[in-house]
Amino acid sequence: MDKQLRIALAGNPNSGKTTLFNKLTGSNQFVGNWPGVTVEKKEGKLIVNKEVILTDLPGIYSLSPYTLEEVVARNYLIEEKPDAILNIVDATNLERNLYLTTQLTELGIPVVIALNMMDLVKKAGDSINVKELSRQLGCRIVEISALKGDGVKDAALAAIEAAKNGKTVPQHTFSGPVEHALAHIEEVTVHDLPEERQRWYAIKLFERDEKVLESLHLGASVKSHIEQDIAACEKELDDDAESIITNERYVYIGETLKGIYRKKGKGQLSVSDKIDKVVTNRILALPIFAIVMFLVYALAMGKSVADGGIAIGTWLTDLANDVLGEAWLKEGSRAILEGWGAAPWLIGLISDGILAGVGAVLGFVPQMLVLFLMLCLLEDCGYMARIAFIMDRIFRRFGLSGKSFIPMLVGTGCGIPGVMASRTIENERDRRMTITTTTFMPCGAKMPIIGLIAGALFGGSTWIAVSAYFIGVAAIVISGIMLKKTKMFAGDPAPFVMELPAYHLPAWGNVLRGTWERGWSFIKRAGTVIVISSIVIWFLTSFGSVNGNFGMVDALYEDDSVVTDEYVAQVADRMGIPEDEVEPMDDSLLARVAQPVSVVFKPLGFGDWKPTAATVTGLVAKEEVVANFGIMYAYDDQEGEEELEENGDQIWDRVADDFNAFSGGHGKLAAFAFMIFNLLCAPCFAAIGAIKREMNSAKWTWFAIGYQCGFAWVMAFIVWQVGRLFAGGMNVVGLVIALILLGLLCWQLFKPYRESQKLTVK
Repeated sequence: MDKQLRIALAGNPNSGKTTLFNKLTGSNQFVGNWPGVTVEKKEGKLIVNKEVILTDLPGIYSLSPYTLEEVVARNYLIEEKPDAILNIVDATNLERNLYLTTQLTELGIPVVIALNMMDLVKKAGDSINVKELSRQLGCRIVEISALKGDGVKDAALAAIEAAKNGKTVPQHTFSGPVEHALAHIEEVTVHDLPEERQRWYAIKLFERDEKVLESLHLGASVKSHIEQDIAACEKELDDDAESIITNERYVYIGETLKGIYRKKGKGQLSVSDKIDKVVTNRILALPIFAIVMFLVYALAMGKSVADGGIAIGTWLTDLANDVLGEAWLKEGSRAILEGWGAAPWLIGLISDGILAGVGAVLGFVPQMLVLFLMLCLLEDCGYMARIAFIMDRIFRRFGLSGKSFIPMLVGTGCGIPGVMASRTIENERDRRMTITTTTFMPCGAKMPIIGLIAGALFGGSTWIAVSAYFIGVAAIVISGIMLKKTKMFAGDPAPFVMELPAYHLPAWGNVLRGTWERGWSFIKRAGTVIVISSIVIWFLTSFGSVNGNFGMVDALYEDDSVVTDEYVAQVADRMGIPEDEVEPMDDSLLARVAQPVSVVFKPLGFGDWKPTAATVTGLVAKEEVVANFGIMYAYDDQEGEEELEENGDQIWDRVADDFNAFSGGHGKLAAFAFMIFNLLCAPCFAAIGAIKREMNSAKWTWFAIGYQCGFAWVMAFIVWQVGRLFAGGMNVVGLVIALILLGLLCWQLFKPYRESQKLTVK
C-alpha cells in the first residue's frame, strides 16, 4: 500500500458505534485529544489491515455546529479529509439515523454504510430492501451486527475498497425553490472549490452557518447577494432556511423508506417499549431506579457475603486486604529490609510510606471493579439512557435540563470526563452550572473513602455506600435548584433530545473492556500519584522539630534529654489531648501544619489533625485520603506488630477508635460527616484542571471550587450538629446555627423563580 489510509467512523449516539470500533480495532487502539480541544480522540488500526487507521468520531446527530462534538466531527471531516467514511446506522431507527447520512454523502468523501442491528430487524419480522436503499442513497451498504460481530469484517473491507476506488454522489434533492437558491449560491461563492464539495458548502451557506461563512471570507456584496436568494426562498416556503433544509431532508428520507422498510408489527409495542412502560413510568421510575442503584452498591460495597450480606466486592476486598494488609505487605517488607541491614529511614520509607499508603488504596480495588462492572452492565443493556430520560422529567420541573444528568453518569467513573461531558450542553449557564456540580457524584477515587467509613465505622453497612450515591445526586439537584434562582444561572433549561436504544443483552467484551479501563485508571493512579504522595506524606509524618531538634520523630522521642515531661505537657496542650496520649507523630511536620487547620473542621465533628491532613491531601487525589490514613495509623512498635498478626484489619480499627475519641463517643456521626465533606468538597487537582479548561475563566473556576467547599462544609455541619440532637451531647449554639443554615437553604429552594439574563462572573 502506497499510503496509509484513514477511515472515519461516524454515527448517532447509541447506534453501536463504540461496539463496532472495538470489534474492528481490538487492542490496536490509542487515545489522545483532538487538536485544540480536550475531547477524547480514539483511533485504532484495523485488525484486517494494520495499515488502515480508523478514527472514532464523537457520536453526533448532524453536522450542524451546535455542540462541541459536532464541531469536532465536522472539522475533522472537512479539514483532515479522511479517505472514506464508515457510517454506522441503527437499522431499527432508520429515519433518525439517515438524517446524518444525507449530510455525510454531501461531503465529497466516499461513504459506506454499516447497517447495524439487522439481527433485531429480522427477529421482529421486519424487512429492509438493502439493495434499493443503497441505490437511493448512492453508497454501498453492508448488513452487520456489531454486538455479535456479524458482517463487521465485510464493512471494514468495503470501506477500504471505497477509500481506494469509491466515489459517493448525493442522490437526494430539495424542492425547486431551494435548489434554485443553491445553484445561485454555488455560482457566486464556491465555484472555485473542489466540485465534490461545492454542494455541501452551498447548503451550509443557505442555512447561514456562521462557521462556514467565516471560513470562506466572503465580501459584503457577495453576502448581500446570497442573502437575497435565501430570503426569497424563505418567503416562498414560509419558513426559516435551516428549518426548510431539516424538514426537506426528513421528507426525502420518509419518501425513500416507504417502499424499502416494511414493518411486520407496525403499531405494536416492541419488547423495549413494553419494558419502558414499567421502568420509565411516572410513578414507578424513581423507585425502580433507587432499587437498581441499591443493588449495585449492595453487591459492590455492602456487607460481605462472608458476614451474611450479598456484597461480592467487599468479600473480595477482604481477601485482598489479607494479602495487602499490614502483616503481609508492610511488616513483611520490614522484616526483609531489616534482614538486609537497610537503614531505618529506608525501611520506614518503603514499609510505612509507600507500601502502607499504596496498599491501603489497592485493597479497595476489588470493590471498585465490581462496582464498575455493574455500571457497565447497566450502560450496555440500555438502562442508563433511561435514567437520563427519567431525570430529565424531574429536573425540568426545577428549571434544569436532563442533559446535566449525562455528565453525572459519566462522572461515576471519573470526575474529569464527567466535567468534559458538559460540552454537549448548548446553554452556557446550564453548562457552567453542570461543571460546578458534576463532581458531587462519588467517582471511583472517592469509593475507597466510602468503603473505609462503611467498613471501619458501620460494619460494612450497605446503606452507607448507597447513601453516598444518593447524597451526590441530591447535592446536584439541590444546588441546581438554588443556583437556577440566582442571576448568574437563571434562564430556560437547554432542550434535551435523546435516542433511547433498544434493550439488549450486554456484550461481555464491551462490559469487561469498560470495567478494565476504569479499573486500570484507578490502579495507575495508585502506582503513580499515590506513590509520590505517599512518599511526601511519610516524610511529613516521620520528620519534625522536637524541642528544637530536627529529625525522625520516633528516634527523637526515644531520647529522654530531648523529650522531657515539660515538653510532653506542651505538646499535649498544643494538640488538646491528655499527656498520656501524646505520640511522636503529634510532633511531626504534618501534625504541626494540620493542627491549626483542624479548627475549620471542629464544627463538623472531625477537628483532629489526622482527618484534617487526610482531607487536605485528598485534593491531590481522593484516594490519598485512605492512603494517608494507612500511613498515619501504621504500627511501629513490636506490640502493634503482634496485634496486626492476629488482626489484619487492626489499622482500620484504630481509625474507628480515633473517630470515637475526638468526637466524644459519636464516632459514627463524625465519620459520616467526614464522608459527606470529602464527597462534596472540591475534587482532585486533575479534575480542578479540567474545570479550569472547560470554564476557560479563572474567576468561574474559583467560584466552582468555593461553592463546592462551602456547600460541603454546610452539609457536613448540619449533619453533625443536628445529628447530636438525637445522638446526645448537643451543642446549643451549633444547633441554632445549623437550623438557621437549614432554613436559608429551604428558603432558597422554595422561593419563587425569577428570570434573569445577566451573568455577573466573567
